[in-house]
Amino acid sequence: MSEGPGAGEPIDILLKSTRDLLRPEEIVQEATRDIVKDEIRAHLESTLKKDPKLAQDLKDAVRSLLEARALEYAALLRVGTCTARLGLAAMPPEIRQALTKDVVELIARELGQIAERSL
Repeated sequence: MSEGPGAGEPIDILLKSTRDLLRPEEIVQEATRDIVKDEIRAHLESTLKKDPKLAQDLKDAVRSLLEARALEYAALLRVGTCTARLGLAAMPPEIRQALTKDVVELIARELGQIAERSL
């Protein structure tokens, strides 16, 4: 059943989507947020230009944070690898052999796809 005359017609769909786009309170709110963010960014950049040591300290801190995150991800990968190895070691030999073969094929296929995408 239709919701009324012309419901679902292209003009009705267009009008509804236009009404949704033109919500002035949301547009004003987003624009205000962007203006405030730009002002804060400009103030912070000005402060950093006035204090080169602080700017360098911030760069160093961000670099340290990124390095720490990379180390965290590397550690998580090592834990995952050890967990997988433990799981394989706990399996009966015939199941371990079949599963190892499947995993090797899967990894080879994934590496092949990565190599193809990077070329």
